[in-house]
Amino acid sequence: MRSPFVGRETELALLRKRLDRVAADGTGASVAIRGRRQVGKSRLVQEFCDRSGRPYVFYTAIKGASPLEGIADFMLELRESSLPADPELVPGTAPTTWPDVFRTLAALLPDAPSIVVLDELPWLAEQDPVFDGALQTAWDRLLSSRPVLLLLLGSDLHMMERFTAYDRPFYGRADNFVLGPLNPAETGNALGLDAADAIDAHLVSGGLPGILRTWPRGTPALDFIRSECPDPASPLFGVPEATLLAEFPAPDQARRVLEAVGSGDRTHANIAATAGSQSGALPSGILSPLLRRLTNEKRVLASETPLSTKPGKPALYHVADSNLRLYLAALRSAHELSRRGRPEAAYRVVERRWAAWRGRAVEPLIRQALELAAASGDFPWPDTDVVGGWWNRRFAPEIDLVGADRAPVAGTLFFAGSVKWLASPFDQRDLAALVEGAAEIPGFSSNVAALAVVSLSGTTAEVASGGVGLVWGPQDVVSAWQP
Repeated sequence: MRSPFVGRETELALLRKRLDRVAADGTGASVAIRGRRQVGKSRLVQEFCDRSGRPYVFYTAIKGASPLEGIADFMLELRESSLPADPELVPGTAPTTWPDVFRTLAALLPDAPSIVVLDELPWLAEQDPVFDGALQTAWDRLLSSRPVLLLLLGSDLHMMERFTAYDRPFYGRADNFVLGPLNPAETGNALGLDAADAIDAHLVSGGLPGILRTWPRGTPALDFIRSECPDPASPLFGVPEATLLAEFPAPDQARRVLEAVGSGDRTHANIAATAGSQSGALPSGILSPLLRRLTNEKRVLASETPLSTKPGKPALYHVADSNLRLYLAALRSAHELSRRGRPEAAYRVVERRWAAWRGRAVEPLIRQALELAAASGDFPWPDTDVVGGWWNRRFAPEIDLVGADRAPVAGTLFFAGSVKWLASPFDQRDLAALVEGAAEIPGFSSNVAALAVVSLSGTTAEVASGGVGLVWGPQDVVSAWQP
């Protein structure tokens, strides 16, 4: 039995809107959907096809298959799909080229709206160098004039971006749609968790449906991890491991850089030292291009610079996907122990590293929540467009939250804040450190900017009455994603 579908109502509505447009106009529309592996692209589109009630064909390419094998598989899917009015209309002998495939597909399209799905599109382009051009020609001459919704899916973010780039054949022909993970509110609703536990579950799972589907309802994050440690084949381990192997199949320099960041190195110098070899640190001429590739192309890393009214250094890096971040920081070691039949030792590894890992991992999530709240207008500083952090070269102080009108160099700072995601409340000592640290931020003036506190365990009475402009708890963070 297929597991229940979770969330994605906004994404389903966007796809329905395009199918409705196809039905109203009688002409085709195409959408290129990209997102990281295990984020649920295929499941989303399958759910959409099932709910649409329209005929469709759903084809998934196989990595490494030859063009003839890919074509034969597509024709088999077409014959067995609901798209042709009669399966016998599909030729028994498969064509030998993609242009012939698309001509056959066009001839079988019904007069009523239908859906054609091509999943793992980068693998098709990898198999056959003329595929992109063949699809573009078929779309322009045969398909776009018919009432068909063409959905193009791919997990290689850079390749999918390139597919619709200005210098590629399909440029301007498809809407681009980035599918992200489930947000914390959707995670909490799916698992029946309160706000604090929902945030933990989101950090552990990365919001990936492939992990959430195996998560028992009402189970807090650490309890879930403990229950999965005896199972070396658990998606908790398997999903991030598969992502790592798919993106970095060989233990090359890029993999070493990613692992250095995942182990806690955040600055260029520290990453270079950890990712280097016995002969010394990784040279800047090698590391800098690798960091740009991992950040801008692969998007497996995220980079931040200090946010203030003056340019600042150094840049800090972290693993963008919190599930992969946890895998590199703790789950990989736990996985090895699990494979050796030591589940309790595996859990203790995670438990020991949990508080420090969670304290860092939650910061990007809270910054995103504050930006969403500011955009909604129900916020003390509605002109806030970006929320970042600030630090100097000594990392003393390091301010968790800075709200500003723009980045990387702000014109106006609206607030500075601190995140305390521990079992103890934010107290007067924490507030004093925030006041002292905020005064060092270039452009921060207590006459204009205010202070903000985001705390897992609330604040003491002295802080609550101490003139802080914003105090958030877990429910406020999760509410930023709720309608």
